[in-house]
Amino acid sequence: MLIFNTMGLSPNLLKGIEELGFEKPTPIQEEIIPIFFEKENDIVGLAQTGTGKTAAFGLPIIEQIDIRNKSVQALILAPTRELCIQISKDLKNYSKYIKGLHVVPVYGGASIDTQIRALKKGAHIIVATPGRMLDLINRKVAKIANVRTVVLDEADEMLNMGFRDDLDSILEKTPDIKRTLLFSATMLKEVARIAKNYMNSPVEITVGTQNAGAENIRHIYYQVHARNRYLVLKRIADINPDIYGIVFCRTRMETKEVADKLIKDGYNADALHGDLSQSQRDQVMKRFREKSLQMLVATDVAARGIDVNDISHIINYNLPEDNEVYTHRSGRTGRAGKSGISIAIVNYREKSKIPQIEKNIRKNFERLPVPNGAEICKKQLFKLIDRMEKVVVDEAQIAPFMDTVNKKLEWLSKEQIIKHFVSLEFNRFLEYYKNAPDLNEKAEDKRDKRDKRDKRDKRSERSHSDRHGRRGKNGYTRFFINIGKKDDVIPVNIIGMINDNTKDRDINIGAIDIKDSFSFFEVGEKYTAKILTSFHDSKFKGRRVRVDVAEEIKGGRNKGKRRKKSFYS
Repeated sequence: MLIFNTMGLSPNLLKGIEELGFEKPTPIQEEIIPIFFEKENDIVGLAQTGTGKTAAFGLPIIEQIDIRNKSVQALILAPTRELCIQISKDLKNYSKYIKGLHVVPVYGGASIDTQIRALKKGAHIIVATPGRMLDLINRKVAKIANVRTVVLDEADEMLNMGFRDDLDSILEKTPDIKRTLLFSATMLKEVARIAKNYMNSPVEITVGTQNAGAENIRHIYYQVHARNRYLVLKRIADINPDIYGIVFCRTRMETKEVADKLIKDGYNADALHGDLSQSQRDQVMKRFREKSLQMLVATDVAARGIDVNDISHIINYNLPEDNEVYTHRSGRTGRAGKSGISIAIVNYREKSKIPQIEKNIRKNFERLPVPNGAEICKKQLFKLIDRMEKVVVDEAQIAPFMDTVNKKLEWLSKEQIIKHFVSLEFNRFLEYYKNAPDLNEKAEDKRDKRDKRDKRDKRSERSHSDRHGRRGKNGYTRFFINIGKKDDVIPVNIIGMINDNTKDRDINIGAIDIKDSFSFFEVGEKYTAKILTSFHDSKFKGRRVRVDVAEEIKGGRNKGKRRKKSFYS
């Protein structure tokens, strides 16, 4: 087993990380740091979040910085402001005893003038989000002609967030002779493209299994009726009084609704979503990091880049559409060798996703019954007793009041005093859970299952017909697009996407039909090819958009089905 003081790190760097409690390297650090010093190859690191990637690239980068050379020697690109700040903070902590080393973070949502001044003072290492970095390069403020090391951290997330063109532009401006390190949880096609185009004979390091869930995370699901999701969420919070977790919702609207309900019901919660200003977002994250918030309700897009330790629970209020997203969600707990719990609240329709996710994470879910009122009350009671037992008594401060308190309570026995104090806080749980219903989805008998299957088949046939159904009216082509009401789509959004993607404001746009999870729109037939080719890499609120020509069904359910032409972005 390697230890840090045998890995070629200088005494001042070792002193800094020892103060941080670093004892032995994590697997990814153990693999990458020696390669960095011993070889000249570029490096691809495939690892989940929370594996120690920052130190794996940060420590050797710091070690090789020439303090006397005032030019930018290392560029680290990250997908979000939060991750950018975190990496910069970590690098500064590692290099606490290395005098004269300057690390400058640059990111959107903050004053660009302040960042320009910091860069002009000198930066050995820049940690940046792609958009802001490209802006500073174009302003000729960030000068990267002498960069010796480039790091792409969470490359898959940067590509998912639409930074492909920015990354290409930045990498093209870096010198040919440099070392590039790419870190990703998954080897997406676009990640592989970057590795092929911009890296030189990279060494690939895989820590754990790609997409696999951490070994110390327990995966649980509760199967319930969709209408009871929020009630189940409350029970999860109540059965885990020390919960410190993130609740993931699919849409901004749902995030707001769930957070508002939790706050109204007295839970220590808040929301993180795209409608917040940067200052509001920073305030919410500050409270969450300080643990003055127990539950953060967020969308996947808003939560990207959150790097917070000691998260005990991840709660999937809805399962994500993309099974790989579940791995990213659950990877925010169970870090640094600690255990964590990932919970999914699943309705009947979503149950089929569980085996698919199990295959992806190579771990099994436990199906548990939703906690009942008696179980929750018992847990809350003993939590209250533990708190009372362990409370620190300040004898000097409380002594002047004790005579009055004793006289006030002298009519009560010891047992009665205990009951009164316990009931003072505990009665609300007893009252709320008195006659609480069973929220588990009941197993159906054979007839129920058959009826449900018949209804599902009919819905499927209607959905198939709806999705591919009729052609557009004369002179128009009808298109399918994979976003709908649950994505907060309205007709003006689709019109805007058509205009922006085609760069043509004169396209004849016909009917727009918004469904729950997908939509249709019609445009003049002469623009069919243009629509199919112009939605390349298009996204809506962070979600990849797919567009194809709707099919016409003639006759029976599948008879006459014909796909004209499609394009998947």
